[in-house]
Amino acid sequence: METGLAGRGVLVTGGAGGIGAAIVRAFAAEGARVAVHYRTSREAAVALAAEVDGVALDADLTVESDADRLVPRAIDALGRLDVCVANAGRWPSDDVPLTELSLRRWDETMATNLTATFLTLRAFLRHAVAVGSGSAVLVGSTAGSYGEAGHGDYAAAKGALMTGLLATAKNEAGRHGIRVNAVAPGWIVTPRREAEGIPTDAVARATATMALDKLGRPEDVAAQVVVLASDRLSGHVTGQVVVVAGGMEGRVLR
Repeated sequence: METGLAGRGVLVTGGAGGIGAAIVRAFAAEGARVAVHYRTSREAAVALAAEVDGVALDADLTVESDADRLVPRAIDALGRLDVCVANAGRWPSDDVPLTELSLRRWDETMATNLTATFLTLRAFLRHAVAVGSGSAVLVGSTAGSYGEAGHGDYAAAKGALMTGLLATAKNEAGRHGIRVNAVAPGWIVTPRREAEGIPTDAVARATATMALDKLGRPEDVAAQVVVLASDRLSGHVTGQVVVVAGGMEGRVLR
């Protein structure tokens, strides 16, 4: 099906990671020109940008001035900017219950997930309002809906992203004909996770409440991002969260 994305300019933050790279390739496959944002993964971002005939741009999205400059830099590099995918974020690997969670980790997780998304979205919406068009897709997580033991900070950040931030952005942007949606990935097997190996019992627990008895792939998330970004396919869709989690109904608590 024709998406109408050929020739469009797309910015993907965190574009060098597992899900981010799949999103970049999915837009490139539709004929879009893509700016691959990175913070530390320069080599991977540059290689991916070369693969898709795009451009790699660095920025620390927790720094306001960096985030504000990223959108103009993407416009300069691509010639236009029609779509922004706020994918950058970080899942802290250590399991820490709320009773032991430090304020330092809480603040860091909020900065890298919620604040970075807000600053990215704000910069893009300023541009979209000025030109009178645009589409943004935020990347949340099922952790924001169901919680995640040991990662209350991450769950809170993603939950805020998919509720208050999304709903407000949808209402404000809609006055200018701009759409804002989100995806909420569940258990996704990224290349890094696959290389590290996933224990069989972990897979069983992850799929215990899923209608589809399998873990997702980055390409599953990327496909939904492209659909939401496309004005041709989702022109009357805004403020929605598409869950990419195999029909997950919650988390196994015990």
